Amino acid sequence: MTNIFPLYLDCNATTPLDPRVREVMLHFFDVDFGNAGSRTHEYGTRAKQAVQHARDQVATLLKCERDEITFTSGATEANNLALLGLAAYGEEVGRRHIVSTQIEHKAVLEPMLELQRRGFTVVLVQPTRGGWVDAAAVAAALRPDTLLVSVMHANNETGVLQPIAEIAEVLKDHPAFLHTDAAQTFGKTIPDLQNKRVDLISTSGHKIYGPKGIGVLVARRRGYERIPLKPLMFGGGQERGLRPGTLPVPLIAAFGLSAELAGKEWEDRAAKCRAFRENLLAALAPFNPVFHGDPARTMPHVLNLAFPGIDSEALMVALKHEVAISNGSACTSANYKPSHVLEAMGLTPDEIRCSVRWSWCHITEHRQSNNIVQILSTLVPPR
Repeated sequence: MTNIFPLYLDCNATTPLDPRVREVMLHFFDVDFGNAGSRTHEYGTRAKQAVQHARDQVATLLKCERDEITFTSGATEANNLALLGLAAYGEEVGRRHIVSTQIEHKAVLEPMLELQRRGFTVVLVQPTRGGWVDAAAVAAALRPDTLLVSVMHANNETGVLQPIAEIAEVLKDHPAFLHTDAAQTFGKTIPDLQNKRVDLISTSGHKIYGPKGIGVLVARRRGYERIPLKPLMFGGGQERGLRPGTLPVPLIAAFGLSAELAGKEWEDRAAKCRAFRENLLAALAPFNPVFHGDPARTMPHVLNLAFPGIDSEALMVALKHEVAISNGSACTSANYKPSHVLEAMGLTPDEIRCSVRWSWCHITEHRQSNNIVQILSTLVPPR
């Protein structure tokens, strides 16, 4: 008998909404629904206070200042603002060299293509077979005119953590700005993001049990100087003129609470994810799956694996009534192409074709895996 709702194992695409976060969000939709820009009445005052409180909640988690936080619609917008927002400064000072990696999300790679179109030189460092970029390779790519180094904190397809602390150390005597797309790690792997040498951080609310449509760009000051970002949009002057538009107070308040809860609960959540991982690995072990990504560097809630000879699309169709899994980034799944991440890691076309990502969270149910195992046995005879 199939489950009415399949077991959801696609948390790297989006996480469920925490009921506590939902309650706060609905309060600012239904009760304190004022515009944070309205300065003449109590509704506006309460909305502005909610925004400032959320700013403080995020700042506390990252050990930064509230005025270093800009609310965006998500990590994609934050990435664009961080990368394209530095272009004018780079052109002004003659620093047109950028270092990034071949395994970045399209929300970084596509702005990089735009920068190349504008005359910037972009060097994309290749990862190891284990899916991580060596800090020494980043160091080797640096030049005196390097404006920016952008390395994601953890890969969305493999869950492999990148050595952000080591890269920050490499850059300690270099003026280049360091940006990290932390959509997959914000609120989950915290210490690296508290490093003051990490200048720019992009995040999304819907990856930490908050709502979709809200995120943050953190832009840390260097001493008393702000990072010289220029806005991509104009009108209204909100967010210190860097990101105009009426602030979505319900989403911001929800994001703030998500950040606060993550700060209190992240270690316990990680422990629950590790326990789920052990159970899943035990259930899949008879089928001898092939794992992609260095297990010593992989986040506890992600597995990228393949059952040799079994096409990932066929596997997902066979399991669709039991489990929700994916074979790539949700942002590119509408037009499936072989994973650029797995290609960069050196996997063969057949290995990529068979690869599937499984990702869960601390509230994922420990359901019996009998149905999954039974279906797998019809496709992949146990060895």
